[in-house]
Amino acid sequence: MEKRAGIFLDRDGTINEDFEYVVSPIRLELLPKAAEGIRLFNEFGILVAVVSNQSAVGRGYCTEEDVEEVNRALASLLQEHGAKVDAFYYCPHHPEARIPAYRVACPFRKPEPGMVLRAAFELRIDPRKSYVIGDMASDIELGRRVRARTVLVRTGHGNETLQRVRRKEVPKPNFVAEDLSEAAWWVLEDMDRRGLV
Repeated sequence: MEKRAGIFLDRDGTINEDFEYVVSPIRLELLPKAAEGIRLFNEFGILVAVVSNQSAVGRGYCTEEDVEEVNRALASLLQEHGAKVDAFYYCPHHPEARIPAYRVACPFRKPEPGMVLRAAFELRIDPRKSYVIGDMASDIELGRRVRARTVLVRTGHGNETLQRVRRKEVPKPNFVAEDLSEAAWWVLEDMDRRGLV
């Protein structure tokens, strides 16, 4: 069976508000038009995987169970808006984590490709046909490393990242979108041009 295109989405600052560390469902708030963007992918049968660095675990601000609880709450909140994420992946590690067990240079921590490669294997997605969407330079670099196309959203830290792009400090994305909805429309048009939908 041929592998298909998919969407690899950052979480905090791309789908939901980024309040430094989102460690509890109580702090969970969808960004405007985020559910709309994910719903567009769903309507076209395109798989959506969230790939998120969650160094708050390694820093001792929350547990892996807390991250999973937030992911479940986010999935439920999106479902209320008619949108669905097919799988959630996260990396709790950080090279300078306060908790020794999490203090590693992990191959799953963005921009390393581990989360995308795992998702691609489990969901039968071809990263080269796919898209990485996020608000951070690490999202754009991740896309470059797996040879996916990239979209920088101007939500979360997106405007700061865009300034770094303009100063040529970080890789240039294939497209810059105001929000996840605009990103989804561009991706669908680009997929059509590439004969992927």
